[in-house]
Amino acid sequence: MGYRKRVDANQADIVAALRRSGWYVHDTSRIGGGFPDLVCARAGRIILVEVKDGDTPLSQQALTMPEARLRTAFTLAGVMIHLVRSVEDALALG
Repeated sequence: MGYRKRVDANQADIVAALRRSGWYVHDTSRIGGGFPDLVCARAGRIILVEVKDGDTPLSQQALTMPEARLRTAFTLAGVMIHLVRSVEDALALG
């Protein structure tokens, strides 16, 4: 079976901020297997978001092997998985 993710402590704040800015946010963090934490839609645009802990130094953050494999596969298909560490990162997605 797939790897089941824990939810990062900052995820609830990121989801709330995205929703306040008009995004529909579907939490997919429990899917596991490297799938991104959030699927967001607004104004005909869909984005995939991987949330990383904002309290962990960037140098210590890494994608899990399933996350990295899926990110590579999506990138090859022309779909970006956005990495965010904070509300500010998420709101910068547009």
